[in-house]
Amino acid sequence: MKGHLVANTGPVIALASIDRLDILRTFFISVQVPQAVHDEIMQGGSRFTGLAAYRRADWIVVVPDTPLDPLLSTVLDKGEAAVITLARSSSADVVLIDESKARKIARTIYGLRVIGSARVLVEAKRHGMLDNVAAALQAMREYGYWLDNAIVQYALREAGEAE
Repeated sequence: MKGHLVANTGPVIALASIDRLDILRTFFISVQVPQAVHDEIMQGGSRFTGLAAYRRADWIVVVPDTPLDPLLSTVLDKGEAAVITLARSSSADVVLIDESKARKIARTIYGLRVIGSARVLVEAKRHGMLDNVAAALQAMREYGYWLDNAIVQYALREAGEAE
């Protein structure tokens, strides 16, 4: 999964909460977040378990926000709209978004390649960077990150961990 990645708030929080942002650094040439996403992450403050991990990830580049597409601003939150806008303007290879509506818009309207945090974990296991996808997903959930059961089951099947 080499290339340039633009990441949304949710997956960064999820991976940081289990201290596995390093996976993104290994898989991608560059990892960017728009200022709006950075601000959302920082607003989590001391309640956000992964804040220290995010702050240590000095290789994540925070990019100043640019004017958002008016369509995006009406249907998505500011962070998601900023991710899609940045991905389009920077010719990013991949966007990392978990929220289903934003994923669908990024993929179908803007033609972006979209992955989610569960896909990152599956690929990490395939590359020997992670032993157990189920444990990582469970840890994310224990830290309060919501993932649909269908996505979890799909990821476990892809990782060879489904029962």
